Amino acid sequence: MTGDETRDEVRLTNLDQPLFDGADATKRDLVDYLDAVHDRILPALRGRALSVMRVRPGQAPFMQKNLPKYAPSWIRTVTIWAEASHRQVSYALCDDRRTLLWFANQRAVEYHPALLVGDHFTHLVLDLDPPEGGDFSLVVRAAGLIREALGQAGLSGAVKTSGAKGLHVFVPVVAGISMEDLAAATRAVAARAERLDPAMATTAFIREDRQGKVFLDSTRAGGATVVAAYSPRIRPGTPVSFPVGWDELDRVTPRDFTIRTAPGLLGDGDPWAAGLPSPQSLPPDLIEEGHTIPVARVQAMHEGKRRAARARRGE
Repeated sequence: MTGDETRDEVRLTNLDQPLFDGADATKRDLVDYLDAVHDRILPALRGRALSVMRVRPGQAPFMQKNLPKYAPSWIRTVTIWAEASHRQVSYALCDDRRTLLWFANQRAVEYHPALLVGDHFTHLVLDLDPPEGGDFSLVVRAAGLIREALGQAGLSGAVKTSGAKGLHVFVPVVAGISMEDLAAATRAVAARAERLDPAMATTAFIREDRQGKVFLDSTRAGGATVVAAYSPRIRPGTPVSFPVGWDELDRVTPRDFTIRTAPGLLGDGDPWAAGLPSPQSLPPDLIEEGHTIPVARVQAMHEGKRRAARARRGE
């Protein structure tokens, strides 16, 4: 039996198949979870160009940006020029339950919305990654540094697990901030947090330069995506990205939040919506400082070329 059924006019198929190796879940579990939290996850997706991570039986997970030609005509789209591939990409807009169920039936496990709606960049985001083998408590301490740096700048944010090993800090921003200024401010927040405890946190983009410290990733500004609150992840046990209060961080682990446990923990609430502050203006001094900090990816690219040249010379 495949357990096919229909919800909101979407035909759901092969529901009893395993979701992916190590998921401890079936496709039905994914559909049921996303349906249970649709009113919580949709506000984080609505109006945003959506990329998804899909898993097909017997295949490696893959990122899908361009909406397939076989997608239903009722799915809304937005077309965006992709500079990297030099082509127009037709992204889906996951604005309603029916669209979310269609993606679930396509075995879309992860939901990565853009950080802008129209031409409005909506959030300053820091992605905190632990060092290899590092305990989650290190990331919690690094989140405290980010919170302190934000507070010193007159800003506040909300925090959620990434659904993997780290944390995401989101700071809603007012409309009208340019991508360049938003990226600069993000770099400045990370740099200020690093200065608070350079023995524990680093902004070094090159992995071997991090020396066992928590990486404060400031590169998510602009056209980047970040996995949405409540999105499942393609990880053992199928964890989800879950909102956590600042004062509760040291009492949880990412493993606490899975597609099986999250609905019960949520009840009827939406802690992500409740925890996000109102959009804020970015202080001019923060933006100014950020413009003096090199763009991490560009700096890392040039440093990589320098190191390769030295290696060729035998230095």
